[in-house]
Order: sequence, then structure tokens, then C-alpha cells
Amino acid sequence: MGTFGPTHWLIIALLVLVLFGAKRLPDAARGLGRSLRIFKSEMSEMHTEGSPSAPAAQAPAPTQELSAGQQVTPAPQANPDLHKA
Repeated sequence: MGTFGPTHWLIIALLVLVLFGAKRLPDAARGLGRSLRIFKSEMSEMHTEGSPSAPAAQAPAPTQELSAGQQVTPAPQANPDLHKA
């Protein structure tokens, strides 16, 4: 009790095939693979962000010096009136 034999796995595989169909199984497996890849990349990103040896996250952005003839244009601001309904 507790371990599945080859016949048990065969019966389970046949039930899954009958329930979901042969067309939907490859799509489901592909979606599961994509989800696992995304999960792995997010987990590795969390580990690298949390490590103290990541100086890129703490470094300030470089500043640019303007020559005498250049003009500074402000960044476009969000219009709060557009979001009101």
C-alpha cells in the first residue's frame, strides 16, 4: 500500500487521456513547462536581489552633463484628469 505499480500508472494515464483528450494534453504540458520556467526565473531573481553582493541595485543612476547649447526638457507628467470617470 502506498506505491503504485506499472498497471496503476497505466490506468491513471489512460484516464487522463480520456478525460482531457489527445489534443489538449500537449498544450497543457507546454503551459506547465512555461509556468515552471517563469517560476524558476522569478525565484532566481529573488535570490539575486536579496544577496548583499548585488551592487547594481544600490548604485545611483549616472548623471549627464549638458553643454551650453542644450536645453533641458522636462519629463511628461501624467494628467490626473484623464483617469477620472
